[in-house]
Amino acid sequence: MAQSAPFRAAVEAGDLAALKELFTEDARLYSPVKFRPFEGRDMVLGLFGVLLRTFEDFHYVGELAGEARTNTDDGTAPAEVLLFRTVVDGKQVHGMDLLQFDEEGKIKEFTVMVRPQSAAQAVQQAVYAGLVEAGLAPAPAQD
Repeated sequence: MAQSAPFRAAVEAGDLAALKELFTEDARLYSPVKFRPFEGRDMVLGLFGVLLRTFEDFHYVGELAGEARTNTDDGTAPAEVLLFRTVVDGKQVHGMDLLQFDEEGKIKEFTVMVRPQSAAQAVQQAVYAGLVEAGLAPAPAQD
């Protein structure tokens, strides 16, 4: 069974409580729409709460396994890539989630990539609005 199977099941069920147990306390999520990573399990889970509300018809369509160099310590870690499809604001999004695991099998780094660019822009706008609504990002300045 793939290391990512519990993660995949939790996402597909929309189960944030199950997701919490799968990430390290100091997990990092690298987003295609933000330069700096989301840091810490609580912030990563907050983001997942927004994503689960924002993505429509989200489903995984494939997976690959191997190793990948981590961003945190430049070492290598067991890794899996989950390919997904979803819809955001009427736009079809194709993406990949790269999960990197620690020695206990918990997710320590998570990288998301999406295409095409117009879909990435739709994701950025929808996720930012969701983060503001959830109190996880500041509201845009009003002129």
